[in-house]
Amino acid sequence: DLTDAEVAYRWQQLFALPLLVGDWLAEKPQNSAEKVVVSECIAKWRGRLMDISWFMRCLNEDIARKANKEDGCKGYFWESRFKSQALLDEKALLTCMAYVDLNPIRAGMCQSVEEQEFTSMQARLQQWHANHHNAETSPNKTQLLPFEKQFDTQQPIEIPYYFEEYLHLVDWTGRAIRDDKRGFIPANQPKLLQSLGIEQETWLHLVKDFSRSFGSAAGSWEALTHHSELAGHCWSRGQVACHQLSGYG
Repeated sequence: DLTDAEVAYRWQQLFALPLLVGDWLAEKPQNSAEKVVVSECIAKWRGRLMDISWFMRCLNEDIARKANKEDGCKGYFWESRFKSQALLDEKALLTCMAYVDLNPIRAGMCQSVEEQEFTSMQARLQQWHANHHNAETSPNKTQLLPFEKQFDTQQPIEIPYYFEEYLHLVDWTGRAIRDDKRGFIPANQPKLLQSLGIEQETWLHLVKDFSRSFGSAAGSWEALTHHSELAGHCWSRGQVACHQLSGYG
C-alpha cells in the first residue's frame, strides 16, 4: 500500500539512491524515458522490501561485516543460508521456541537460560522478574507475544501455555539433552509435555533435531498435508516426526 515515494524513502534508509530517483523525489523535470527508469527501480525495490530473503541478506551482510572487523578476519561469517519454516500449530510453535531458546546453551556460550544474552528468553525473564518483584521496567520494545495467564480466559493474541511451565520445559529439555552442561536430568516430566501427550524420549529427539525433522513447514500431519496442498507441493517432509509424537499423529 506504500506510494512510490514512500518506497523510495524507505530504500534510501538502507542504500544510496540513483541520481534519477533523487531528481524525481526532488520533483525535478524528467522526460518519459527517465520516468520509466525511475518506475522500474521503485518496482524492484518494492518487491525487495517485501522479500524475506532480501531482508535476511541485508541483515546477515551487515552483521558479518561488523563481526569480521571485530575479529580482524575476512571470509564467510555465517555457516549456511537461513532457513524458513512455517509453524502450523501450537505444538510446532512450542517445539521451535524451545529449540531456538536452547541454541546459546548448545553452542557453549552459556550454561543457563538466565545467562542467554540478546534472546527473546532473556527479554521474557526480565519482564517476569520485574512483574513479580514490582520493579520498574522499560516497555517491551520487541513486542513479544505474551503467554496465556489463565486457560479459561484465552485471548487470540496469547501463546496458549503458562510461561512458568514453558520455563520448566526449556530448563528440563536443556538438562536432559546436554547433562554435561546443565547437570542432572530431572526424573519428573514437565506438566506441559504431559498435557500434550508427548513422550519424553521422542520430545527430546524432536527438539534436538527440529530443523532436520521438518522441511519448509512444521505441525501436525493433517496441517502439513493441508499446507502442501495450498502450496502446490507433491509431498511433505516430517511424516516420521509427526508419527513419533502421539500428539502430532
